[in-house]
Amino acid sequence: MAEGTAKKQDAGADTQDLTDGFHLIIDALKLNGLNTIYGVPGIPITDFGRMAQAEGIRVLSFRHEQNAGYAAAIAGFLTKKPGVCLTVSAPGFLNGLTALAHATTNCFPMILISGSSEREIVDLQQGDYEEMDQLAIAKPLCKAAYRVLHAQDIGIGIARAIRSAVSGRPGGVYLDLPAKLFGQVMNAEAGKKSLVKVIDAAPAQIPAPDAIKRALDVLKGAKRPLIILGKGAAYAQADDAIRQFVEKSGVPFLPMSMAKGLLPDTHPQCAGAARSTVLKDSDVVMMIGARLNWLLSHGKGKTWGDAPKKFIQVDIEPKEMDSNVEIVAPVVGDIGSCVAALLNAMGSKWGVPPAEWTNAVKAKREENVAKMAPRLMNNNVPMDYHGALGVLRTIVKERPDAILVNEGANTLDLARGIIDMYKPRKRLDVGTWGIMGIGMGQAIAAAVETGKPVLAVEGDSAFGFSGMEVETICRYNLPVCIVIFNNNGIYRGTDVNKASSDPATTVFVVGARYDKMMEAFGGVGVNATSPDELKRAVNAAMDSGKPTLINAVIDPAAGSESGRIGNLNPQSALKKK
Repeated sequence: MAEGTAKKQDAGADTQDLTDGFHLIIDALKLNGLNTIYGVPGIPITDFGRMAQAEGIRVLSFRHEQNAGYAAAIAGFLTKKPGVCLTVSAPGFLNGLTALAHATTNCFPMILISGSSEREIVDLQQGDYEEMDQLAIAKPLCKAAYRVLHAQDIGIGIARAIRSAVSGRPGGVYLDLPAKLFGQVMNAEAGKKSLVKVIDAAPAQIPAPDAIKRALDVLKGAKRPLIILGKGAAYAQADDAIRQFVEKSGVPFLPMSMAKGLLPDTHPQCAGAARSTVLKDSDVVMMIGARLNWLLSHGKGKTWGDAPKKFIQVDIEPKEMDSNVEIVAPVVGDIGSCVAALLNAMGSKWGVPPAEWTNAVKAKREENVAKMAPRLMNNNVPMDYHGALGVLRTIVKERPDAILVNEGANTLDLARGIIDMYKPRKRLDVGTWGIMGIGMGQAIAAAVETGKPVLAVEGDSAFGFSGMEVETICRYNLPVCIVIFNNNGIYRGTDVNKASSDPATTVFVVGARYDKMMEAFGGVGVNATSPDELKRAVNAAMDSGKPTLINAVIDPAAGSESGRIGNLNPQSALKKK
């Protein structure tokens, strides 16, 4: 059993080995290879964190539970094992719940473990410390939710949470542990026998042969085919099979943001720089681990043009099919098994798409790349987005193993198209909801889980959601370089309040020095005012591996309302006279 197993005299009987809830939880996590916990200590889980750390689990304490949750969620994406977030009760649980819902929406395996008040007091609403029916609140926002009341059920509870998080379509799971559970004592040998090592937590789901044949028949009959790769394809870690399938098909491919790098963005079949053209003009679209949600305009409307479309969809979730448009060839199964089956069924005589189509895509891609190139090479002071991102584009090309974390409005939207990725799971961002605040949590988890250097490119507004975690980065001495695109505001720093002396709602402190925050905690802070200064600072940070924050001074007038999704921002119907 655990090192903390105690010996206790049992009312005149011989001394026996005992264990408690604390150690059973720790042993159950370790038995299943969950050796990292992200969280915030406090009542009733403070001692649990200390004990877990003492017994070899890496416990990283954050400044806010939401950021710890985002770290756990992206850890799940990177490792295919559920990331674990540990919080206190009620307010701490609610802080972590945002990240849990985010994990479920994005199909990241994650377990939120929260201490809670005692059931008998909660159920009678007698006013316990941080009283809340946490299980009831969590249920609608995650894939599954469980509560463990007895020490002998800890092993089963954790096993169910793990299996729920990673099987089928992955997602977030809530595990409720009332304070009394931690101190419950039982026989150590019985406790050991109660633990469960989860076998084949995410079993392969093999696609039907008829579905594979149907999909290939539709793809082969296309005159203007397109493959869209989503983050589900990146999560699958079936990288070689996906690359072989795409290359054998000869079909242009469009990677969604977190699927960038499955094949290099510089690959001759990559249509990233011709996105509008391929979406509008394609006649058959095969989606692998991607969903026809708002990020793809729901598969209809102006984005998709007037050309009739046939959709093929490869996904582990049957209910995803026909969610917005008819899917003529659904392929249900895990991505690895599906792509392997597609490859096997293609045979040796698979043809290539018509040259007229592939040449048109190539020409449009080259035209757009050439058009963008001068903008990325400018050395304007103050910097604009393109000049600054041009520098970072070159740095990422020279350091393809580095992990890019990216969030913001203009900072996100422009970086997504400008910075090429070369390896899978090296780009992490806001995901399906498009939310802000994931930056520091994801940067910390990426450094911890992979050991690779991390470049976090942040809008100044986005950074504000999790900025205090720079202290966490410094405390654990992580190789994270943060670049804040500081244009003094949300979208722009030039808005004016014409009604009073208060600043406009989108304007921040002019000339703020975010780099001083990092210096305050012992890290390296740099103020960069030109692309050349930015390049030197980022390269120095990536070479040193020291926690670094670079305040990149961007023209306050640079940027557009809501980045590239301003159409989602309702406009007033009233005209000012």
